[in-house]
Amino acid sequence: MTNSHPSETSSFTRFESVVEALRAAILAGEFQAGERLHEVKLTARLGVSRTPVRAALQKLASEGLLDYTPNRGYTLREYSISEVISAYEVRAVLEGLAARLSAERGLDVREVATLQQALRDGDDLLRNGQITDDHRSQYSRINACFHETIHGSAGSRLLGETLYLCQQVPVSSPRYIVAFEERDVRRRHDDHHRIFEAIIGREAWRAEMLMRDHVASVKSSLVRSLSSPAAFDEELRLQQGRR
Repeated sequence: MTNSHPSETSSFTRFESVVEALRAAILAGEFQAGERLHEVKLTARLGVSRTPVRAALQKLASEGLLDYTPNRGYTLREYSISEVISAYEVRAVLEGLAARLSAERGLDVREVATLQQALRDGDDLLRNGQITDDHRSQYSRINACFHETIHGSAGSRLLGETLYLCQQVPVSSPRYIVAFEERDVRRRHDDHHRIFEAIIGREAWRAEMLMRDHVASVKSSLVRSLSSPAAFDEELRLQQGRR
C-alpha cells in the first residue's frame, strides 16, 4: 500500500474544510437563492487559494446545492415552495422516527449531557430579550446540536444518512433559522424541552408525535415567510389535493 504524500493529504484536508465551510454557510441561509458565489470573494472570505474553492463549488454542485451555468459560474439553487414543503414533510417523518428510536433505546450519559447543555444554552440566549441576527446565528448551532444528537442516539446509520440527504434542501436544514421571528425561536426551543422530556422518560410514541409536530410547525412558519399569503395557501391546497 502506498502512503499519501504529505502535500496531497494537506490539499485534501483543505478541500474538505472548504466544502464543509461553504455547505454550513449555505445551510445556515447566508446566501440567497439564485445568488452567484464568486470564487474570488470566497477565497478572501475563507483565506485559501482558488483551487480548493473551485473544487468545493464543483462538489456542492454535484450534490445539488448549487447550479452551474457556463459564463456565469455557480449560483445557489432555487427551490420552489412545493419542494420546501415536501422536504419538511419527509423530514418530519424521519425526525419523528429518530425521536421514537431514541426513546426506545435510551440515551447514554454523553447524549443526555449534550442535550441538556443545548437546552441551557437556548434558555440563556432567550433571556436576553429581543432576538438579534447574532442570536439567530448562535441558536442555529444550538438547534443543529439538539437535532443531530437525537439523530445519532437513534442508533440507525441508514436513518442518519437519509436525514442528511433530506436536509440538503437548504431551508430544511436545522441550521436554517434566519427567517424566524423571535416568537418562532421561543416556540421551537419550548418544543425542544418537551421532546427531551419525552425521550428521557422513554415515552416513545409521545416523543415521535412531538417531534413530528415540531418539524411541521417549522415548515408552516418558514413557508409563510418565503411566500405571499395567497401563494402559500395555493401551495397548501395543491399539496392537500395530492393526498
